[in-house]
Amino acid sequence: MAVTPGPAPWPNELAEVFATAVTAEYAGLTRLGTPVTVPTTPYVGQGTLDVSTGLTYPTKAERARRNPKVALLFADPVGSSVDRPPVVAVQGLAAVRDGDLQANADRYVRESAAKLPAATKGQPRFVLRKMAWYYARIWVEVTPVRILWWPDRDLSSAPRQWTQPGDAVAPASDPSPGGHPPPAWTDPPPSWREVASFALASLPWRDLTVVDGKGYPLCLPVARVEADPAGFKLHLGDGAPALADGPACITFHDHAATFTGQQNRTFVGRLSPDDATLVVERALAHWSLAGGRAGVAAGFLSSGWRLRGRLRAEAARRGQPVPAVRFPGEY
Repeated sequence: MAVTPGPAPWPNELAEVFATAVTAEYAGLTRLGTPVTVPTTPYVGQGTLDVSTGLTYPTKAERARRNPKVALLFADPVGSSVDRPPVVAVQGLAAVRDGDLQANADRYVRESAAKLPAATKGQPRFVLRKMAWYYARIWVEVTPVRILWWPDRDLSSAPRQWTQPGDAVAPASDPSPGGHPPPAWTDPPPSWREVASFALASLPWRDLTVVDGKGYPLCLPVARVEADPAGFKLHLGDGAPALADGPACITFHDHAATFTGQQNRTFVGRLSPDDATLVVERALAHWSLAGGRAGVAAGFLSSGWRLRGRLRAEAARRGQPVPAVRFPGEY
């Protein structure tokens, strides 16, 4: 079933940013309340801002099902058609959708091809049909509750703000599947310091996520990051909201304008606002695809071999068959 964007509750001036952004930072909360932020591709839904995750790696969705308070940050202009887009921080309530895996896959095939055509350019359909491990999706629909926006990543002045009228009520997610979720499929690095050196030298986009007084994650762009013996010294603009001591994470990332590859590294720890330091506890596992088209293809193929074994089990946990990879006009 096609998803037709409904009336947008947010200001009209933000509509083009949401529609054209290739990447947004998506933040959810762990069981212990630590924010975890990953770059993902955003899509406009029916009055919602939606992201997806693979059925074979559902952790991002399960965090949202457990705690619907999430955040999005639109601060990476690479690949966007908007000239000098504003930086937009969204806090919202998530609903997880995995009750119809075939409809989810159909939507992802259709909308990802429209937004990221270069990602599959030149690949025959018979090859794509074998990639159900990737196209089988869980959608997370985010209803905005509060939006802050600035002219640019400098955050040099106070933001403009929109809040949802009335009381914020979390929409119901689809029921949790039975059985046990799959284990992590990638291992975290043994040393966060080695990863930090690479991130500081190679990944230009850096975003900090904290938890505000109402329990929502809040993701903000960082103007400058420096190495510190305990982690990272952070420099945010004067227009950034006041930050409190608490759990936090920082995500470094980069991608091609056509999104034919991407790199990301995330570190979690605790923010010390007095000296603007993120004290790092560990670096998280990541899924990056780099090395040109050949390197990306090799990485994708390797990931497929590791993940396709989970596909049938995760569909069965939801009482559904494995979805087929179908294209518009075939259903």
